[in-house]
Amino acid sequence: MLAVEFSDAVLDWFDRYGRKDLPWQHNPTPYRVWVSEIMLQQTQVTTVIPYFERFMAQFPDLADLAAASEDEVLAQWAGLGYYSRGRNLLKAAQRIASDHGGEIPLAQEALEGLPGIGRSTAGAIRALSGGQRGVILDGNVKRVLARYHAVEGWPGRSSVSQKLWQLAEHHTPGKRVADYTQAMMDLGATLCTRSRPGCTSCPVGSTCLANAEGKPTAYPGSKPRKPVPERAVYMLMLENDRQEVLLEKRPPHGVWGGLWSLPEASSMAEARALAKRLSMAQIEILGQLDPLLHRFTHFQLSIHPLRFRTKNPAKAVMEAERWVWYKAGSTALGGLPAPVKRLLNELKSEE
Repeated sequence: MLAVEFSDAVLDWFDRYGRKDLPWQHNPTPYRVWVSEIMLQQTQVTTVIPYFERFMAQFPDLADLAAASEDEVLAQWAGLGYYSRGRNLLKAAQRIASDHGGEIPLAQEALEGLPGIGRSTAGAIRALSGGQRGVILDGNVKRVLARYHAVEGWPGRSSVSQKLWQLAEHHTPGKRVADYTQAMMDLGATLCTRSRPGCTSCPVGSTCLANAEGKPTAYPGSKPRKPVPERAVYMLMLENDRQEVLLEKRPPHGVWGGLWSLPEASSMAEARALAKRLSMAQIEILGQLDPLLHRFTHFQLSIHPLRFRTKNPAKAVMEAERWVWYKAGSTALGGLPAPVKRLLNELKSEE
């Protein structure tokens, strides 16, 4: 099938079955499209929709986002995961405000020069908000093209990625580029799915090489598997007599970067010593909650929560910038990691 025939077939399908009522499709400004594309990275549409709507209510335009604090942004991002996306969103907004007069640039190179925006995201912003010819290659598009052309190998490998980019460039039309871009994402999300693809309903199924081979799920190739390491950490739930819990602001980089979390230790003995040092007072050991297992992309974290109580917390700790006494259920603080929020909710339920 020629490139024009491929794109025409995809567009015809989109006209009949494509998604046209997603929140970011209404008033698709560069800002709204950009935020949605960042949120949609490695996250499903159904998960993103409520986060997007709350984010837009809090930060309706770029100026509002650029003026926000990291805590305010991460508070809206909490639970969505991959928190570097939220931090980069804020950094990029501030860069746009300072270097681009508050207007999101639509040139490919300028977009790729902003924090958190890569080649595919830049192409999506150009196509979906500006109607410019932007080429995308997100996970859904990779799957469609890898199957249609029977491209072997894991897309994370440089040679495979380069081949898929060539195909994406080849098939992207010069007309109706916004509709085509959305159509390719919809095709991968609704028909050309990882398992049980709907090949009989696919607009290009009759000329798809993977379908002709009778093994569409063999493409794209899987990432070589490695054992998932497990790490253990003891989290201190140090409570004062006002039923507040001591939280620590994590460094800006790394796991849960910039979020408020519980102090951590590597052993039970270290946790007790840390609790005593932080409170600078006599502590009471209240016990241990059931462990939690939290999965990240490259490892899983075994969390052992330990409860302590102090009646005379040091003022120095309470007033330090990286520490805060937090009342469970309060909304005044910035973002909290999902397992920490769960532990704090357990405490609140006991009140």
